[in-house]
Amino acid sequence: MPPTDRKNAWPIAVLGDAVAILVFVAIGRANHGESAGAPGIWHTAWPFLLGAGLGLAFTAYQRVKPTSLSAGVRVWVWTLVIGMVVRHSIGGGTPVDFVIVAASVLGVFLVGWRFALGWKTWRSLSPR
Repeated sequence: MPPTDRKNAWPIAVLGDAVAILVFVAIGRANHGESAGAPGIWHTAWPFLLGAGLGLAFTAYQRVKPTSLSAGVRVWVWTLVIGMVVRHSIGGGTPVDFVIVAASVLGVFLVGWRFALGWKTWRSLSPR
């Protein structure tokens, strides 16, 4: 059974997106000399994880395979927008340079792992 079939796609997408966001947050906190402990990571990550969860829910509503590139774009947009709105509403900073960096890194991470998974699947199915 391929790893991207319907049965496996949702757990892979949820785990892949959560890991991507946590890596984004850990890198960002490390680059700014902030605590790498679980409370600090959680404080920074939860608005983006909420956005990703809503993005995945929207993907399910639209019946889009969660490991597809189009799902990755949907999740990326929801993660960025909801993450920034929530972050701003709780008093976190949302300067333009942070929004640009977050958009770039989250785009690469959230769409990138799906591209890599699709490439691996496509390569394994193609004739040699």
